[in-house]
Amino acid sequence: MRAFDAIAHARAAGRDRLHTIADVLAAAVVASLPWSTSATAILIVVWLIALLPTFDSAAIRRELTIPAGGLPVALCALAALGLLWAESNWAARLEGLGPYLKLLVIPLLLAQFRRSDRGWDVLATYLASVLVLLALSWTLRIWPQLSWREPYPVTGVPFKDYIAQSTEFAIAAFALLILAGESANAGRRGLAALAVALALTFFANLTFVVPSRTILVVIPVLLVVLSVSRTGWKGGLAVLVAGTLLAGIAWSTSPIIRDRVFAVGTDIEEYRAGQMVTSSGLRLAFWKRSIALIQQAPILGLGTEGFTETFRRTATGSSGPESIVTGNPHNQIFAVAIQLGLVGTGFLFAMWIAHLLLFRGGGPAGLIGLVVVVQNIVSSLFNSHLSDFTQGWTYVFGVGILGGLVLRGSRSPPGLARVSPP
Repeated sequence: MRAFDAIAHARAAGRDRLHTIADVLAAAVVASLPWSTSATAILIVVWLIALLPTFDSAAIRRELTIPAGGLPVALCALAALGLLWAESNWAARLEGLGPYLKLLVIPLLLAQFRRSDRGWDVLATYLASVLVLLALSWTLRIWPQLSWREPYPVTGVPFKDYIAQSTEFAIAAFALLILAGESANAGRRGLAALAVALALTFFANLTFVVPSRTILVVIPVLLVVLSVSRTGWKGGLAVLVAGTLLAGIAWSTSPIIRDRVFAVGTDIEEYRAGQMVTSSGLRLAFWKRSIALIQQAPILGLGTEGFTETFRRTATGSSGPESIVTGNPHNQIFAVAIQLGLVGTGFLFAMWIAHLLLFRGGGPAGLIGLVVVVQNIVSSLFNSHLSDFTQGWTYVFGVGILGGLVLRGSRSPPGLARVSPP
């Protein structure tokens, strides 16, 4: 009996060590997201190797039976079936399946952080990593001669691209505002003031350093959604008025924002004149071609394959929108509809809705989760952000970790239990 007890104890101790290692590796993954695609990919593989032995079949089944965990897997399974009716070679088909595979990780993360007490620590690691990126961005904005990416079209973007950086900064800014409110409710006014100051620093960067046009749409939507979630429609209207005033200040003081907005009209005019080398003009051309492709197979789509192959095979003419070949339709809904039709689009919307419902009424973890999901939905109208590497993995780990915290019942970060302020 003692021998069996010793073996059981050793196995339990081994699982506990693997749990800890898996949590540490998850923190390493999210910390690497703003910096290196290669490092993130390697760390995800190592994290999965450490995580999978810690599960039993019951834990996985539990997450698959809830919509938040099961629907991502269902969408990925449909994409796998879509390989069967695609017309390209298998290399192109597997390329098209690749972006969907990350969705399989969501139920694993839900299971991991439903049982782990380190979820908030992992999120703090991500926030710290993005804060370091923020400091580096401001440094390069003030002293652009220090940049090692010359010639780079946007000053203040030390790694990756300004769209990915804007996404990370917006998520961090709203997370800090939510944590500031939680700190104020807990009577920790100094911590609340620090969080607000850091959030404003992020917003200032988005205003004066590297404003993504997509984020300029996302921010007001997030302001209204969060205010309504906290205070109802009257509060949402108040925030909308305050946001409008702040937007007016940003517009009048930031020539970068004005240039970015005015460029949309110029780009569209040049597109209509036949000059489609502009950002907005190309996006309109991609959307027009995408709609035409969807009409060819509206129910089940053209099958799962890389978009470069799809656009090349269906190109007509030698010039104009019909001749454009792209690997990215710049709209997540169109991307799914081209491959998987209305059926796949229904699964996509069902997944988004399930994740919104998961975070409804979940305290600060739920509110930050809403930021992650709403940001992805709105930005996916202009980009394929669920398919893109950085934004897609940010969504997967954000939903997985925050969803695990909500399912665990962890409403507040450690040390910020709600108390009446003195």
